[in-house]
Amino acid sequence: MKLDLNKLIKNADDESERRRVQDPERRWVERLSDEDLAFLKRFLLTSGTLKDLAQQYGISYPTVRLRLDRLIEKVKLLDEQQTRGPFELKLRSLYADGRLDDSTFRDVLRAYREEDERNEARLP
Repeated sequence: MKLDLNKLIKNADDESERRRVQDPERRWVERLSDEDLAFLKRFLLTSGTLKDLAQQYGISYPTVRLRLDRLIEKVKLLDEQQTRGPFELKLRSLYADGRLDDSTFRDVLRAYREEDERNEARLP
């Protein structure tokens, strides 16, 4: 009996994709950047010890704490808004990364939602 390696790989990929789509608990992980995932991995490997993490990165404890707080906020924002479209998810990611200030984030989000509501009202 000969194993078809390509078929096994395709089946594994299909199963992985099926789980990804069906498991909303995993979607937030897929929205994290490589940098976020690397930070999270290091955090886990240090058993959550921020002092050790700061030493590994060669930065201060408050800087690591700020980075972790931003990552926590990002996960919350991504997790609570799973049903929103890709634009809002990107906007929330930018905000959580500190690339948008609070006022800008809220203004753009409000304008986007208002536009979205107007577009939905126009549909027959």
